[in-house]
Amino acid sequence: MLNLNKVVVIGGGPAGMMAAISAAQNGAQVVLIEKNDQLGKKLKITGHGRGNLTNATFDLKELVKVYGNNGKFLFSALNQFGPQETMDFFESLGIKLKIEDHGRVFPVSDSAESVVKTLEAYLKKLKVKILLDSEVEELLMTDDAIVGVKLTDRKIIESNSFIVTTGGMSYAVTGSTGAGYDWAKKTGHAIVNPRPALVPLKAADAWVKKLSGVSRNKVEISLNKKVVNLDGELLFTHFGISGPLVLKLSKHVTNQLADGNITITMNLFPEIAKKNFDSWLLKQLRGTKKSIKAILAQSLPEKLVAVLLDEFGVKNVSPDKLSKTDRFKLHQFQSLPIMITGTMGFEVAMVTSGGVDLKEIDPKTMRSKLIKNLYFAGEVLDIDGPTGGYNLQVAWSTGYAAGRAVSQ
Repeated sequence: MLNLNKVVVIGGGPAGMMAAISAAQNGAQVVLIEKNDQLGKKLKITGHGRGNLTNATFDLKELVKVYGNNGKFLFSALNQFGPQETMDFFESLGIKLKIEDHGRVFPVSDSAESVVKTLEAYLKKLKVKILLDSEVEELLMTDDAIVGVKLTDRKIIESNSFIVTTGGMSYAVTGSTGAGYDWAKKTGHAIVNPRPALVPLKAADAWVKKLSGVSRNKVEISLNKKVVNLDGELLFTHFGISGPLVLKLSKHVTNQLADGNITITMNLFPEIAKKNFDSWLLKQLRGTKKSIKAILAQSLPEKLVAVLLDEFGVKNVSPDKLSKTDRFKLHQFQSLPIMITGTMGFEVAMVTSGGVDLKEIDPKTMRSKLIKNLYFAGEVLDIDGPTGGYNLQVAWSTGYAAGRAVSQ
């Protein structure tokens, strides 16, 4: 049996490292347990390896809206350690930052790996004991408290407080296998069904797969007759659709896929009101001998036009040979149905939607309302946001709050 420690943090990702730092800064003795042979394995691949550390949205009332219905839960944690504090923290460690489009914050080095190395060095400076290649098998409990953790090598680590920061189920190769959900269940916590989020979508339509590699920036997507997103690029793939727009859309879709396949509707000309599309089209066709494909290819990728003309059954002719019936078939560019059959799963999902029910967590401290010395932080909780640094901010904020609370 190992010596008694004040705080044990399980999981060496962003939330775990921040929880350990926050607790140690406030004088706690901390042990950080990580199943991989390195810390921050998932952090190293964020922002395509560049490290999108946060988003420069400094108005917290606006920021919480980004996270949807569960956003209000974050308000206290963001007040303690929001985007400004996050940026100040990293710059205090010597990591120079830059703000790019849509408020995304990156290190000037464009290296997420350098961020992990800096955090690891700071953890060691704070005398945090880091146990790598150490996997927790179970939490050891009395009636109302955790007394220790048992590792797979049978070692037992006792402590006063425990913070679970094991992540969700996305990118399992980085160590996020959902173990934290199992431990939470065993301690009596409810788990909101975990689902892949920020994930590409599979489509049944043959024409979609013919467009693999083609992208379109201006796209409007409707789901159940409701426009859910107007911003971002859509990429056609060999399995369906991907790209920033689809990643944002995916959470809305996965919530409904449990009931079977669903159909989304795509508008490739969102800048043109549907009632004005025919007059716009007539204007494009007037006074030219170019083919229909050539005319439409001035606004859309040529391959996209060719595939859809074939799908609509419209011949590639000059405007004077285009029948009125075929002209109205072109209105389908504004109402393309795509049948979504599923997602590409947790293997490629950027984050997990779902997790430990927030109703059972104190939003100020991240402490369990059921177990007096158990805390949760990061992706293991039922909260997630869009791309752009928002999910890492959840990790920093909740990790900081939990570490601060256990040390007090």
